[in-house]
Amino acid sequence: GISVEGLTEERFVKQLLVPYYASLGVFISPVSMGGGISIARVKSELERLAHSYDYVTTLYDFYGFKGKQLDDTKDTLEQKIKESITPSVCDKIIPNIQMYEFEGLLFSSPEDIALVLGNNSYQGWAQSVLDQFHGDPEKVNDSPQTAPSKRLEAHTSYKKTIDGPDIASQIGLDTLKEKCSGFNSWIEKIEALG
Repeated sequence: GISVEGLTEERFVKQLLVPYYASLGVFISPVSMGGGISIARVKSELERLAHSYDYVTTLYDFYGFKGKQLDDTKDTLEQKIKESITPSVCDKIIPNIQMYEFEGLLFSSPEDIALVLGNNSYQGWAQSVLDQFHGDPEKVNDSPQTAPSKRLEAHTSYKKTIDGPDIASQIGLDTLKEKCSGFNSWIEKIEALG
């Protein structure tokens, strides 16, 4: 099972990851938390899911994670999730935090953002955002004004739950893995379960 933050991530998992893993003999299904991600909520959700699945992983945004400390990173949050879990089910849990937000992945292809949203001018704008972060989509940042989804909503016709998964599907898993090292290492961990 994959515990996901919300509808956008749920559709992304269904459109891209379910068919991909099925071809490798790994069967996954997304379960939405509906936002409000915190260690306490995650602990109870993952322990509940651990009784229904062989393994449980997560797709939560770093950006929206509640109660994180100033010095927290992707690694420290994943470790805190792991440490919060009851030892008897801990081996079944594979925490994953997306930097900084699901929408960061979409900056893997400014061309596909423009294509799916039907406006060529978006390509140059998205490329300029990506260039600010040295071509690394997972570095597009962590702030209420400049998080990836906020940038997309402010500068384009982007609608989160519909356009996000469609842009990701257009980009394709190979490109997402190639451009986003954190995302890729998570994908490989799940692959290894097959």
